[in-house]
Amino acid sequence: MLLQCQDNFTTTFSSYPAMKDYHEQLAKKSRWTRCHVNELQIQPLDKDSPFYSRPLSFAPGTTNEAIEDTAQNLGLAMDIDGALYPIRTTAYKSLLDRAKISGTVLPKLSRKVLSDVLNECLKIYPSDALVLIRDEKVSAVHSGDETDYSVLPINELLVVLQNKLDLRFPGNEFDGGYSDHAITSASWKMPLQKKDLLGAYTKHLNSIGKSYISKNLVPGIRFVTSDTGVASAKVSALLMGGQYPIHIGSCIAVDHRHQSKVSDFDTALDQLFAQFGDSIAKLQKLTEITLSYPVNAMTRICKKLSMPKKAALEAIQMFEMSYGGGPATAHDVFMAMQEIMFLLKSENTPESKLLSIEENLARTLSLDWNKFDLAKAVNY
Repeated sequence: MLLQCQDNFTTTFSSYPAMKDYHEQLAKKSRWTRCHVNELQIQPLDKDSPFYSRPLSFAPGTTNEAIEDTAQNLGLAMDIDGALYPIRTTAYKSLLDRAKISGTVLPKLSRKVLSDVLNECLKIYPSDALVLIRDEKVSAVHSGDETDYSVLPINELLVVLQNKLDLRFPGNEFDGGYSDHAITSASWKMPLQKKDLLGAYTKHLNSIGKSYISKNLVPGIRFVTSDTGVASAKVSALLMGGQYPIHIGSCIAVDHRHQSKVSDFDTALDQLFAQFGDSIAKLQKLTEITLSYPVNAMTRICKKLSMPKKAALEAIQMFEMSYGGGPATAHDVFMAMQEIMFLLKSENTPESKLLSIEENLARTLSLDWNKFDLAKAVNY
């Protein structure tokens, strides 16, 4: 079992109170600190580092497990105001941003050389950094300018979202939550709003002989956010009730920038109902797009979106066998592509990767499908 200090730690939640309590405790134990970029000092923390065998060199509360885990992963530590902290892999990109360097060669350097390069670059910049210290490690090194990064506490976002759902979507049901050191997500079902949100869409599906799709659909939402720069605070529309939730587009998003506050997220949620309707309208529009070469279109779109090859090819093959040949609609292909998510879930794909692929798959709603409907076959 992974410890919470370890980089690969993940946890799931079956109830909203459990998720809320977890993030409230996390917020209490986390520390956001501002410092000058040119005062940050990076040290190597691989097994050759003198600090590896000197745990007392680290900030109070730093365990041997956190040190060993860092040595196996990023292999760096940061000195902040005289206290040394292991650096989590989630902080790597933002650390490079503060040093204003990038490149695929950097991870290939020894930890000693990489730390020297970072220190030479960091000392040039007198700007501020906002450092997140969480679960014994530096988890992010954001810009200290509030216009560049604004803290939106996850526990407060959860409370605002649940309150808004209770107000606007009574009877909502928490479906599950997930957190790792990079990203947090949660989903809710809204069964009592099926008629209001999906009524026209399900009626249309029934009229074209697709009642087998519409009968189990329930509207839902997906909340995603991150304290490490991976995602804005956003809510997306879902169709639930099938093998895997179908992401049908982002409804609202508040970036961690421009002095954004939790109250801005609260205000944006007022548009959730209307934005959900817009996403459903886009999905329904796909039923009006006829594809002469649907298998080719599906293959081209999967390739364009960089869907995982093995799962995509399996989903394409399943669609080719099931649809019977001839034309099909873009809606048929979109629904067939959802099999990719189910296959990946069945293979125990990490939740963070599923969330990214799910969001990418929703981009198909805005594509020009005719550009992909070509007679010429394509190799994946």
